[in-house]
Amino acid sequence: MARQKSDDPQTGTFDGPAGGWGSVRSLAEILPRERVPPEALRELARQNKTEGFACVSCAWPKPAHAHPAEFCEEGAKATAWELTTRRTTPEFFEKHSLTDLREWRDYDLEQHGRLTHPLRYDPATDRYVAVSWEDAFDEIGDTLRPLPPRSVVFYSSGRASLEASYMYGLMARMFGNQNLPDSSNMCHESTSVGLKAAIGVPVGTTRLEDFEHCDAILFFGQNVGSNAPRMLHDLRSARKRGVEIVTFNPLRERGLERFTDPQNPIEMATLKETAISTQYHQVKAGGDIAAMMGIAKFLVEWDDAALAAGAVPVLDHAFIDAHTKGFDAFVDAVRAASWPDILAESGLQKEEIEASARIYAKAKAVMAIYGMGLTQHVKGVENVRMVVNLLLLRGNIGKPGAGPMPVRGHSNVQGQRTVGITEKTELVPVEKLEAQFGFTAPREKGLDTVGTCRGVIDGSVHAVVALGGNFLRAVPETAAMEASWPKLDLSVQIATKLNRNHLFPGRVTYLLPCLGRIEEDVQSAGPQAVSVEDSTSCIHGSRGKAKPASEHLLSEPAIVAAIAKRILPANPRLDWDAWVGDYALIRDAIEQSYPEVFPDFNARLFTPGGFWKGNKASERIWLTPSGKAEFLAPSCLSATGFEEKQGRYRLMTLRSNDQFNTTIYGYHDRLRGVKGTRDILFMNSEDMEREGLSPGQKLTLSSDLGDGLERTRSGFIATPYDIPPGCLGAYYPEANILIPLDHHAEESHVPAAKSVPVRIRPALL
Repeated sequence: MARQKSDDPQTGTFDGPAGGWGSVRSLAEILPRERVPPEALRELARQNKTEGFACVSCAWPKPAHAHPAEFCEEGAKATAWELTTRRTTPEFFEKHSLTDLREWRDYDLEQHGRLTHPLRYDPATDRYVAVSWEDAFDEIGDTLRPLPPRSVVFYSSGRASLEASYMYGLMARMFGNQNLPDSSNMCHESTSVGLKAAIGVPVGTTRLEDFEHCDAILFFGQNVGSNAPRMLHDLRSARKRGVEIVTFNPLRERGLERFTDPQNPIEMATLKETAISTQYHQVKAGGDIAAMMGIAKFLVEWDDAALAAGAVPVLDHAFIDAHTKGFDAFVDAVRAASWPDILAESGLQKEEIEASARIYAKAKAVMAIYGMGLTQHVKGVENVRMVVNLLLLRGNIGKPGAGPMPVRGHSNVQGQRTVGITEKTELVPVEKLEAQFGFTAPREKGLDTVGTCRGVIDGSVHAVVALGGNFLRAVPETAAMEASWPKLDLSVQIATKLNRNHLFPGRVTYLLPCLGRIEEDVQSAGPQAVSVEDSTSCIHGSRGKAKPASEHLLSEPAIVAAIAKRILPANPRLDWDAWVGDYALIRDAIEQSYPEVFPDFNARLFTPGGFWKGNKASERIWLTPSGKAEFLAPSCLSATGFEEKQGRYRLMTLRSNDQFNTTIYGYHDRLRGVKGTRDILFMNSEDMEREGLSPGQKLTLSSDLGDGLERTRSGFIATPYDIPPGCLGAYYPEANILIPLDHHAEESHVPAAKSVPVRIRPALL
């Protein structure tokens, strides 16, 4: 296939709603482009249904009572992307060296089609060549066994099933380490750390049914229109019954403004729209702590006045007294915060903050929905803690319609943590695993994503096995990582399609193609099902029925088991082959390891709406050291971790609505009026005027962290956009080269991709 070229870059405005005919046209465009077979329409009808398959992109829940088409525009693209009839065969690599392929765009690499054969990198020809599965597994085992366990990393993307993830984590611990970074390290680890410290659980407390009981929603830093469009149905229903939705987001995103339901014939015929946000506040990147402190300041002032007048208090003092700790210190910090500082850091007017506080003060049940706009900052954990602070002030945790709802990105990233994909010993029942399988588990904390990157760069990491994902493209410090990856003794990439990580081989490199979740997985016991956990802690079964892309593909559990058998001694308590033959046996083992979470796992696998794993904080049982929910006084009002300076901007990395994570479906961002390019730099028009820039002018961005390292990227197109002064927006992952490895959340180590210090200069020629 010839490489496809993008259209001439175009920028403008998009006047339509999220959803609507734009979504329909997008679906109509990608299906023929991917040459999907007729069975793809059958699979779309099964997507996110109880007996169907869980979407391979976002982690929004599968409802018990599904829409006729329970998929969104982005989910349909993901399905078409997987069910494409395009193929990347060994013959493709006969024509293209890896050096040549490094000049290809991300889109062109993946769009070429599904991988069909296991491949080994041949350094003599700089090409991948087909090998047998047995030869691949034998050399992988021979290379891994002599390496010090601490020098080997087992990375996993958030797409792998609970079954494969459990096997993978167990294999790593039996090998002797907990080097188990995953995509959570790059996005919601700030949630896991912040919520765990504040309320005793690392996940949100709300479920889909809470949309039916809330009367207000606070929405922070999440672009629902591109990143979780099925949530728009729930937001639309909430608005229809009068729920106030108060949004804090730097960019005006169409999905948070208005929505036309593509499944509603009347709305489609009449072009009727539902307004989503009742208030929309364009907070500066990194200004959410200040905005929330402002809301808290109004609440405390109003509560003081109510108590003095003998009126009904604004704060829920009974809840605070019975269930929380640290209230007085937090309120002292609220009183001490000055309005000039709050307004300067948030970028909002006092009247805007007051309006949002009034909505919150009068609401009886409030949900706080947030995404990586809060978590990917140096003070990302404090952002999460501030959300909890606000909720605790009025008792908005542990009752219907109330609580935090972090929106996870990848389809099973939360579930992977549930079954042991973590570098942290305290999150894993290691004693149970030891008794269950008769081995001694490591207690030393393993490497997370940032630690893995450091190890690759300094040479202390000798091997990386990746269960999915596009690690090199997703992480910060792109240039140094790509330069260092070839020093690895071994790189093993388990994947469905070719991506940029695969073009940087180690000394020994294997590319192992696996079945996709939508494809039928037949083992010795017959067709198999897998399971995933959604953003609301509900567990769902998923059964693929599509014809596999190649007869040479193996399932993820089969690949993990084959590697495990080559690097681990035989274990009479663990029959890897039996597990591969019947995934129900893996679920039995998961239930034995996590009996409180997975009772009757196999029997409940296809429960409509999933089965909930439970959440103690939702019962107002706080698994914190104090036994209470914890307020935290923030250390500062800015989450950026750096100071304001003349000429320094705050860069936010963004997704377009034509991508999922590092997968690029196309070069249009319909909802932002961009067509034919991803080299966009969204800027405030006043900033452009002050810098003497014209729309369409080519620019270079350079990192401005002050660490003395040069990080630049040229070719950005200056594009005026409705974005706060001093803030910039550019697409991920292309802008990752500008993110320093040390620029990460203080406690969670999440790369601080939503507030990167940069400077602008004319494009380098």
